[in-house]
Amino acid sequence: MTIRVLLADDQTLIRAGFRVLVDSAPDLTVVGEATSGAEAVALAASTRADVILMDIRMPGMDGIEATRAITADEDLAGVRVLILTTFELDENVLRALRAGASGFLSKSVEPADLQEAIRVVARGEALLSPKAVRGLITRFLAQPEPGPLPAPERLGALTERERETMALVAAGLSNDEIGERLYVSPLTVKTHVNRAMMKLGARDRAQLVVIAYQSGLVRPGEAAPL
Repeated sequence: MTIRVLLADDQTLIRAGFRVLVDSAPDLTVVGEATSGAEAVALAASTRADVILMDIRMPGMDGIEATRAITADEDLAGVRVLILTTFELDENVLRALRAGASGFLSKSVEPADLQEAIRVVARGEALLSPKAVRGLITRFLAQPEPGPLPAPERLGALTERERETMALVAAGLSNDEIGERLYVSPLTVKTHVNRAMMKLGARDRAQLVVIAYQSGLVRPGEAAPL
C-alpha cells in the first residue's frame, strides 16, 4: 500500500527537496503541495492524503491553525499531520501537538529517517523523541490552554495498568521499554495504550502525552516510574 503524502511549506526549494526524498521511497508518493495553511486544509481532502508534512510558519493560516482545522474535521479523521520544524524545543511545536499533530521532525532530518517517520505516523503512531518529551513537553504542557481535552476525572475510566502505561508513554518510553518496566510484551503495552486512547478520546499517542500532563497524571520534572 502506497502512503500518500502532502507537502505544506511556503518555501519552494524546501518542498522540492522533500518531494525528492519522499518520492524516492517505493511505498511513498507526494500527491500535492501547499504554500499556505488554508491550501493545506483544502488539499488534505481533495488529494486524499494520508500524511501531511506541515511547516508551522506560513502566510495567512499558519501550520498550527491548519492542523487544528484538519484534525477537527471528521471527514479527515484518517489524515495524520507531521510537523516540520527548525528547532525541536520550540513552544510552537507544543501548540501544534495540542492542535492534534501526530509528532514533529527536524528539517535537517536524514532521508531514511524522514521516510520512516512518515510510515510511523501513517500507522497511527506518534513521533515523539524522548528528548522532546522530557524537554519541550515537560516544560510547557502544564501551561493551561483551552481545548477539548478530558478533565482529570476522566482518568477514572482507566485501569491502574492503563494509567501506569500512560504515564510511561508521557515519560518518552517506547513500547519495548515500557514492556521491560512492566514485565509484559510490547503487544500488551500497545493494547493498554490503545485502550487508554479510546477511553480518553485521544486521536493518537501524541495527544495521549498531552492529556497525561494536562490532567495531572504526570507532572513536569517527574521521572518515569520505576
